[in-house]
Amino acid sequence: MSRPPVAVVIGAGDATGGAIARRFAREGFTLCVTRRQADKLEPLVSDIAAAGGAAHAFGCDARSEEQMVALFSDIERDIGPIEVVVFNIGANVRFSITETTERVYRKVWEMAALSGFLTGREAAKAMLPRARGTIIFTGATASLRGGNGFSAFAGAKFALRALAQSMARELGPQGIHVAHPIIDGAIDTAFIRDNFPERYALKDQGGILDPEHIAEQYWQLHCQPRDCWTHELDLRPWMETF
Repeated sequence: MSRPPVAVVIGAGDATGGAIARRFAREGFTLCVTRRQADKLEPLVSDIAAAGGAAHAFGCDARSEEQMVALFSDIERDIGPIEVVVFNIGANVRFSITETTERVYRKVWEMAALSGFLTGREAAKAMLPRARGTIIFTGATASLRGGNGFSAFAGAKFALRALAQSMARELGPQGIHVAHPIIDGAIDTAFIRDNFPERYALKDQGGILDPEHIAEQYWQLHCQPRDCWTHELDLRPWMETF
């Protein structure tokens, strides 16, 4: 008896990651969602179950090679074939260059670049024998240009973009779609609401990104036919300058 396809969301937070998980669950995917603390995933798993879907929560440090290897192995063995993997870990911090410690720079790189590499490698190992699958890496404004105070974040996001490009060129001919959406703008989150009220006030005008709308674009990427794959697309509010 065949098992339902699995979508894995690494970094299933309360906004974008959770919305992506719910979107794929509505299409019949079994969701495997991760955060460093599994208990923080209970509301998301409950929401998916209440809507008739299936989801499994995993506490996992995506910076750990051992944990990531075990995660993908366990999912393939115990839950089902991995068809979609979304890497959605954020590492956005701001420090002046003179205040950026080695520890901060290393931690940001581990979260946004090393974790992405481990995710992509293990996803590829799972998908290559079946010659199909979708791997999506969430990018940001910092993926394209460095900004004042964002030396650590931009360096890590540049690295993640390069990883996505390299994987797309290697894995595309083998049936695996690798995409890198660039989220260029504020997202409707509690952080934006509490820390940037003037920006959040523009929500009703479409001035910030709706996580559900982002999730829809991720679903559409997965649905693309292989003769018309998108590797990179920009998602930004109409009023955002670029």
